[in-house]
Amino acid sequence: MLYHLLYELFDINLFKYITFRGFYALITSFGISLILGPYIIRRLKVFQYKEGGYIREYTPDTHIAKKHTPTMGGILIILSVIVSSLLWCRLDNFFVWLVIFVLVSFAFLGGLDDYKKITKKKGLSTKTKFVWQFIIALVASVSLYLYPKYDTVLYFPFLKDVYIDLGLFYIPFMIFIIVGASNAVNLTDGLDGLAIGPSLMSIAAFAFFAYVAGHSKIASYLHLPHISGSGELTVFMMALLGAGLGFLWFNSFPAEMFMGDAGALSIGAVLGTVSIITKQEFVLAIVGGVFVAETLSVIAQVAYFKATGGKRLFKRAPIHHHFELLGIPEPKIVVRVWIISIILAIIALSTLKIR
Repeated sequence: MLYHLLYELFDINLFKYITFRGFYALITSFGISLILGPYIIRRLKVFQYKEGGYIREYTPDTHIAKKHTPTMGGILIILSVIVSSLLWCRLDNFFVWLVIFVLVSFAFLGGLDDYKKITKKKGLSTKTKFVWQFIIALVASVSLYLYPKYDTVLYFPFLKDVYIDLGLFYIPFMIFIIVGASNAVNLTDGLDGLAIGPSLMSIAAFAFFAYVAGHSKIASYLHLPHISGSGELTVFMMALLGAGLGFLWFNSFPAEMFMGDAGALSIGAVLGTVSIITKQEFVLAIVGGVFVAETLSVIAQVAYFKATGGKRLFKRAPIHHHFELLGIPEPKIVVRVWIISIILAIIALSTLKIR
């Protein structure tokens, strides 16, 4: 909105720059989070105490003490991102509205699941949740497929001239990425600050990827596909980064609130969508390696349990609970995961030059 008002109407040149608007989108969403955070925590705490509290299934017994810690904190992230994005993004950009749609839709689905878990002690069924994730991802994928300025070519990191045009099969591929990323982040959300840390690293990396993809000269120099208009996603991702930092202010150990499915599902879905738009789908698996590991630990645990007739590969899955039950303090697990995420983000960014 500020772009259209202060640049197009009043010709204030500063507002045409993506970097300037991106930095202030971050500051704006961070500020909104700090202001709204205490109020949202109070409201959620009253609601959760009234309903008797809630903790996730299959968590260690030590988590019982957290049953009254407010969940659904993702509401804070969503509100901050939307307000900041509407202020600082160009509102005539297709990609911006697409990621806003994905963010809000997955947040609503996750929020409904959180609400049912708190009030009914049982959330949406796995089938129901997956069907709605599939529908939302299908709408986003078809919209992107039909967008005239977008193609269906799949590129590979580290390889300069290797690519595949998937054609119509790009739609199921996009659905897989969006739904997969959404659930992967959700599985990681189990300790204070655990999910938001790697999310922030991934968001920051893809803010940079979006800028590079949207800049014709830089993209050409780095032998990357130029996606016209994708640079505006840098502003959106910076808003999401600021909102995530604001949330971490309250989610750091000991957490005053959890993001819940409302935050985790929506952040993961946005990361998946932006990775598709910027043609960095495989890089998402690198920068989001922690999410991949958490997901694989659950798959391995279930497969091993069935194959051995009831034996467990890990003490508890996802794997962060395994480390917790080994006696490693929660803050140490979280900080080590953050360190790994930083290294993975650096490796992901290195793919820009290693081709």
